[in-house]
Amino acid sequence: MKLNNPKSRLRELTVEYQRLEHKLLLGGGPAKIEKIHAQGKLTARERIELLLDKDTFSQEIGLLVAYDQYDGQAPAAAVVTVVGKIHGRECVVVANDATIKAGAWYPETIKKILRAQEIAMRNRLPIIYLVDSAGVNLPYQGGVFPGQYGAARIFYYNSIMRHYLKVPQISAVMGMCVAGGAYLPALSDVILMVEGTSFMGLGGANLVKGATGQTIDNETLGGAATHNAISGVAHYKTKDDQECLAKIRDLIAELPAPETSRVSITERKDPSPKARDLYSLLPEDHRAPYDMHEVLATFLDEGEFDEFQADFAKEMICGTARIGGILVGVIANSRGMSKGKPGTPPRFGGIVYTESAEKAAYFIDNCDRHSTPLLFVQDVSGFMVGAEAEHSGIIRAGARFVEAMACAKVPKLVLTVNHASGAGYYAMAGQGFDPDFIFSLPTGRMGVMEGDSAAVAIYGTQIEKLKKQGKEPPAEMLEEMDKVRETYERELDAKHAAARGLVDAIVTPENLRDSLILALQTCLNTNTPHIGAFVLPNM
Repeated sequence: MKLNNPKSRLRELTVEYQRLEHKLLLGGGPAKIEKIHAQGKLTARERIELLLDKDTFSQEIGLLVAYDQYDGQAPAAAVVTVVGKIHGRECVVVANDATIKAGAWYPETIKKILRAQEIAMRNRLPIIYLVDSAGVNLPYQGGVFPGQYGAARIFYYNSIMRHYLKVPQISAVMGMCVAGGAYLPALSDVILMVEGTSFMGLGGANLVKGATGQTIDNETLGGAATHNAISGVAHYKTKDDQECLAKIRDLIAELPAPETSRVSITERKDPSPKARDLYSLLPEDHRAPYDMHEVLATFLDEGEFDEFQADFAKEMICGTARIGGILVGVIANSRGMSKGKPGTPPRFGGIVYTESAEKAAYFIDNCDRHSTPLLFVQDVSGFMVGAEAEHSGIIRAGARFVEAMACAKVPKLVLTVNHASGAGYYAMAGQGFDPDFIFSLPTGRMGVMEGDSAAVAIYGTQIEKLKKQGKEPPAEMLEEMDKVRETYERELDAKHAAARGLVDAIVTPENLRDSLILALQTCLNTNTPHIGAFVLPNM
């Protein structure tokens, strides 16, 4: 293995990401955290830490969502969504972050809660809601309240999980829970409340005073004692956050066991290359070639990669491997040049050709028949274009690739290494095809095309016309082209994608393997088809 990259673009971007991550994990900041503690409460992330098994890996979903919006005042969109283990069982946790606008809902808060619910539905995971929210952030109600994917969608998913999917839902009201938000716990299987700090009601004391003239305090109106002893809405009353979280752990321990997985699982073997070796394997220039096989070796179980059609269409790597002992089918884009068929020119890495599309489609079908989960490792610039490609039937082959991927019933994971561009991004299980989890290294770049290509696409015709006239492009045009490149460079960044929920999480070399293992373990909780947000059982 060659580790000869003294300057690492991956390392620089990882350090940049980790600085941002550290800031976002503080939520509303130290002063707001102290305020929460003064109220006798724990913060969202402190609650999650107590709820999950100690010393186990957990995956936060959507940490970067909205970090670059609202003048930076809504880190993680005021809600923490996590996949982790409780008594060894994978669960989804949704916790309002009351250090940010009292946990009020932004439009992106809805997006994150829906994503968490979809993970729970597709994988039949228990989902726990730690509710501590003042309700809708009223200045942004237009993006929260109405629409197909507005707040009502949360309650729709609540109902589907409860009535059809039998997905366990546990709600702990650990602070405010007002207005329509009260339907989230009401549609759960179990409701817990905390004495002295929790309130649940369609309207708070102030609203009641204004609407009816009745004077009443929140505790009497909708506190833990009221809903446990008078209304009967809640099921358990606990003295503090710690007791509430311990009770949730007990409830999870009592649940029926999940389905037994059909996927082949053996003893795990740690990779021989170390995670840090990945820093040296990826080139400084994202356009430069590298050995994808060596990259895969940093997170696949040692010696487990069995390549499929290794000598055919080498620009597309397919094969079975194990990650943490779990069998997985790997589809990865190889970078650099490779030999084509005799008498044909060399092939560009990262490009999908007719043969590579057909190879991938056939391999996906095989994995689907054998119930083997799929891992798509993206570094793709698109499909091949030109007369030779068109004449070879690349449109039909590409459609075959897309259809095989879209219709595969097995779990699908995505890891973006560098490029995720053009229709190649779609075929390699882009977000529109509902993969179970989407991760990106800090080096990931997601967009229709690179900035240089976009500038040429927009201004190329004008430049050609000027050349025929013997003229050079004017300074204004060159300046506009530079602006296009800058815009694309900014929007191609992995952090930009993560801020808009286009990837679930940015992973670093150090936690990449753990993220993939937990994602696979999560997906193995059910043998139902992994298609769409959920598939209803036969009714």
